[in-house]
Amino acid sequence: MSDDAAHKKGWQIFEVVFGVPFLAAIGLQFIFPLALPGGVPTPVIVAAGVILALAGIILVTLTRREFAKYRQPTDPGQATSRLITTGVFAYSQNPLYLGGILFSAGVDLAFRLTWGLILLVPSVIACHYILIAPEERYLAHKFGEQYREYTATVHRWVGRKAGN
Repeated sequence: MSDDAAHKKGWQIFEVVFGVPFLAAIGLQFIFPLALPGGVPTPVIVAAGVILALAGIILVTLTRREFAKYRQPTDPGQATSRLITTGVFAYSQNPLYLGGILFSAGVDLAFRLTWGLILLVPSVIACHYILIAPEERYLAHKFGEQYREYTATVHRWVGRKAGN
């Protein structure tokens, strides 16, 4: 962990914030099975899951390529020297987390892991407080006005703000 980084603790990563609840969901599904609400045929749910998972993989891949293009780390425990606002970052401040969430939701649907979908909600909330908020403070401090201009044009999760 770098002193000049958004996160100071090794556990403050996507894999922990989303991975631990995912593993808990597998255990809960085994011990206390929960079915998805009825009405939608299984093939449709599985297909939707596969599509979401693939969308997540594509988004993560595009994000990692953008980081590599500017030689910036994807690990928020390492210092960054440049604010990336191009590629997928032109449409999401957090495309790596968004891609991971899409992938997780897709896997949960494809495997009909109801507990995974339930625990994804607190994971996203934890992601905001444990991962995103410290990163936003770090970037605001490090890049100042450049970061404020960026956040004024691009939404945290997806889309450009009106007039931009």
